[in-house]
Amino acid sequence: MSAKIRPAHLARPARVYIRQSTLLQVHEHQESTERQYALVELARKLGWDATQVEVIDEDLGQSGASAAQRKGFQRLTAEVSLGKVGAVLSLEVSRLARSSADWHRLLDLCALADTLIIDDDGIYDANDFNDRLVLGMKGTMSDAERHSMRLRLQGGILHKAKKGELVFPPPTGYVFQEGKLVFDPDEQVQRAVRLLFERFRLEGSVSATVRYFNHHQLLFPARHGHRGSSAEIRWHSLDVPRALSLLRNPAYAGAYAWGRNRERRVLVEGVVRRKHQALEAREQWHAFLRDAHPAYIRWEEHLENLRRIEDNAVRGAHVHGRGAPRGGQALLQGLVLCGKCGRRMNPVYPVADAPSYQCSRRMYGEGNCWSTVAPRIDEKLVQTVLCAFAPPELDLSLAVLKQVEHQTADVDRQWKLRLERVRYEVQRAERQYNAVEPENRVVARTLETRWNQKLEELARVEREYEQARSARKLELSDKDKKKILALAGNLPRLWSAPTTTSADKKRILRLLIQEVVLCPVDVPQRATRIRILWKTGAITELSTPRPTLAQSRLTSTQALVAIRQLARQKRTDQQIAEELNRRGIQSGLRRLFNRASVATLRQRHGIASGRSPGGGSQPVPERDAQGRYSLRGLTSQFGVTAPMIRYWVKRGLLTPEPRQGTGPFWFEMTPELEALLAKAQRQGYRPGQQPGHLGRPRPPPRLADGRYSTRGLVEKYGVTWSQVRYWIKAGVLTPERDLPRGFLCFRLTRAVEQRIQAALARG
Repeated sequence: MSAKIRPAHLARPARVYIRQSTLLQVHEHQESTERQYALVELARKLGWDATQVEVIDEDLGQSGASAAQRKGFQRLTAEVSLGKVGAVLSLEVSRLARSSADWHRLLDLCALADTLIIDDDGIYDANDFNDRLVLGMKGTMSDAERHSMRLRLQGGILHKAKKGELVFPPPTGYVFQEGKLVFDPDEQVQRAVRLLFERFRLEGSVSATVRYFNHHQLLFPARHGHRGSSAEIRWHSLDVPRALSLLRNPAYAGAYAWGRNRERRVLVEGVVRRKHQALEAREQWHAFLRDAHPAYIRWEEHLENLRRIEDNAVRGAHVHGRGAPRGGQALLQGLVLCGKCGRRMNPVYPVADAPSYQCSRRMYGEGNCWSTVAPRIDEKLVQTVLCAFAPPELDLSLAVLKQVEHQTADVDRQWKLRLERVRYEVQRAERQYNAVEPENRVVARTLETRWNQKLEELARVEREYEQARSARKLELSDKDKKKILALAGNLPRLWSAPTTTSADKKRILRLLIQEVVLCPVDVPQRATRIRILWKTGAITELSTPRPTLAQSRLTSTQALVAIRQLARQKRTDQQIAEELNRRGIQSGLRRLFNRASVATLRQRHGIASGRSPGGGSQPVPERDAQGRYSLRGLTSQFGVTAPMIRYWVKRGLLTPEPRQGTGPFWFEMTPELEALLAKAQRQGYRPGQQPGHLGRPRPPPRLADGRYSTRGLVEKYGVTWSQVRYWIKAGVLTPERDLPRGFLCFRLTRAVEQRIQAALARG
């Protein structure tokens, strides 16, 4: 027994630590495992009793590069730190740790706890300087050995990958055959992959492509490989992440790519974690070879798919992505920019079928910049687009295009001359380097540096030339020009066809228009200035009226004229509504007409009714023989509205006669009715002057006593009328209804303003 083993060591148990790096090594390298288990016998020979020797083999199949996932090593260090271990036995240092940090931490604990370290070479005391020096060198060599092995293996993998010979789990739709990627022999797998790219080419959106697969209950293949056995194809429902991974994979365009992802260790809240990073630039990949194997799509189509995916991604107001065309009625979705702040304007639908373009700053804790109704903008822009496709305009555009092509050719010649000059300088630098004597190293290094600089300049100029060429206008043949002229006559009819959806119209506009900038104009009259940036680089400026929200909801003059004409023809309200809908005339809210909406418009604009639904019956008189008032009598003589009277009846404030039955209601002039009519008169209701929602004068934003009207709150905080009504319902605001004609006003105390700011912060 060695003199380093003292009774204090034998009084504490010994721990035999066993580890293999992978499960494959455990299965195949059994001799190493048996040698490590044999250390139990060595501990008994050194003086420990068999009951004091414990084997820690929980880390079989775990790498020694880190102690994070090794439960056995963590338990060993914990027992050593508590002074419960007399000796730690391991076949060699690399079994305990391949990391210098973990190894030296264990040495420090063994020195503090007076714990021996025993391996196949000898017995070491961490408190002895010489032993500590040997153990430190062994740990460093173990760490360096791991690093060198990794470099050799990684270098071999990289060398093989750069030649396109590295075999890795192939993407779905491919298999490796004699070291090369070929199409999967399963025709069903091939067809599923091709269908994915075809649908994305037609739909233009990943989500729409996935919906197509799920709607038709089409499954998509996935390859599940196992070590030592052939891969298995399983069929699952397609989802968006799966579709994105295929569309972004350059292998389907015939390119051999390896090393597109990186993993690095980062410190997150005091814990070392692995962070996955996807590299987009091909220059950062380990290996990239074009046209290395059969392709499902062309390389140009792959680049177009990447551009479309990036364009469809919308993550904020400053992102250039426009989003995929959707089914909403706002045709300029993703194309509109705010002329005031430069942010992207998004379509919103405060009223059904009545979209608006809104520039919102709520994500920055502010209100809305401004908004405008979408139909007026869309109609003006569509007219401009259809006029641009008229044959005379196309002839002029084609002539301009020819001139632009001539100018582009001049620019291209200048680029070629520049490239020729740079290539000459590279060749000249190469000749100078080859002419120098190898022994003259100082001059050779200088000429080599100059040659490298010229090569870098050539690569930069070639890259700029390719970017300039990609931005050039397309060249049109005579056949293409004839097709464009033929399309001009069909486009208006195609645009108005019922089979053309809003998403189709948006795709057409995106083919022609790059961006649309909207800017509000207040003087000399409210208008919206529209600036169209076409794909060709041309700019068109337009202007359209910008009515207020109330004005935009007014019924059109066309609808009122039609109602008057139909009423003179003795049509009922239901018949008038059906005829208006048949003509395609909509209400101010862009909805279909019904009997109630027609009746409301007639009463508001003083249009006499045609006839009652029963046909030919006389209207109910205003008063009967007993002096009672009918519903029509109260509205005509006291200026109140029919909905107001029905509200009084519903609340039990009035009791009509008869109480039951289908006949007309009659009302006696009771004190209760007189009080209700007096209150209505104080609110602004007069005979012949019924205050409508759109026509009555509104109070100013702020009253003389400091209170705010609803309009004042909307302007002060940049919110909508619906938001103010929600605050009232939620108890944020307490209204005071003592203004004429029933308008609300609000007193803003400090507590009320704090509640409003809290509501705005919650969004």
